[in-house]
Amino acid sequence: MDGLLIIDKPAGITSHDVVARVRRILKTKRVGHTGTLDPFATGVLVLLVGAATRLAQFVDKDEKEYEATIQFGFETDTGDVTGPRSAECGLRNEEVAKILEVVKWSEVLSKFRGDIMQTPPMYSAKKVDGQKLYDLARKGVEIDRKPVKVSISELEILRDEVLDPRSSIRIIVACSAGTYIRTLAEDIGRTIGVGAHLTELRRTRAGRFRIDEAITLPELEDFQEPQCRLIRMEEAVSHLPAIVLSGDRIAKTRNGLSTRVEADQFPDGASVRMLDDDSQLIAIGVARTNENIVQPKIVLG
Repeated sequence: MDGLLIIDKPAGITSHDVVARVRRILKTKRVGHTGTLDPFATGVLVLLVGAATRLAQFVDKDEKEYEATIQFGFETDTGDVTGPRSAECGLRNEEVAKILEVVKWSEVLSKFRGDIMQTPPMYSAKKVDGQKLYDLARKGVEIDRKPVKVSISELEILRDEVLDPRSSIRIIVACSAGTYIRTLAEDIGRTIGVGAHLTELRRTRAGRFRIDEAITLPELEDFQEPQCRLIRMEEAVSHLPAIVLSGDRIAKTRNGLSTRVEADQFPDGASVRMLDDDSQLIAIGVARTNENIVQPKIVLG
């Protein structure tokens, strides 16, 4: 049982909880997820099943897309609605509303498009010296975190979905893996000077996988043969360049032997799909231009 599942994660449970439920439904232990979602967040969670778990590195780095609601007026410890207030702007609600009415949103949001530096929040799964930041945060410990570069390719207000124009906005964000939307909301609030936190976060895309392809956990449980919902694991790496192996190369590839390719066919170090005549994924290889070969790195088929 090998393949991908695109789950529409509900609010209130962790990504690991989703994996545990899917393991029970599919009756297999070989299930993993990519791109952790916070417990309060919903939306696209890509699960890898069986041999597909070995492809996590190629899915985890994909661009993500989110829709989020930002509430202005104060910050919270967690950066979202689940945490207690941590920083007040010192203004009444009416004063916050007046500030938001005159904000030039196009100028504010333009500051956050492209490559930006972002400090990971304490309430995150990022590890520093082997410790997850949220484990330290729950103990009341805060440590210095180094800002990291992230990239935001799209950041717009969903004007037809503004819940309360006096105090909140809805945005759509397309960004590199590792971008924290909670931190983005806080930074937007600080730029305006009124503080902010997330009240809703929904991932609508992870790489090529969109929310309309996702299935809920109850729907998966209702299938008599839930494994039929698996997507071929080749789809996890469909964005990679490929070579089709001749019949005599397949067994050799499975044994770890390299295959010769044309000079400069692939950039040096590029990951390459190694397929058979039926487009079945045999291995992921690495191009070595100095030898004009593709060396199998992850053997699957």
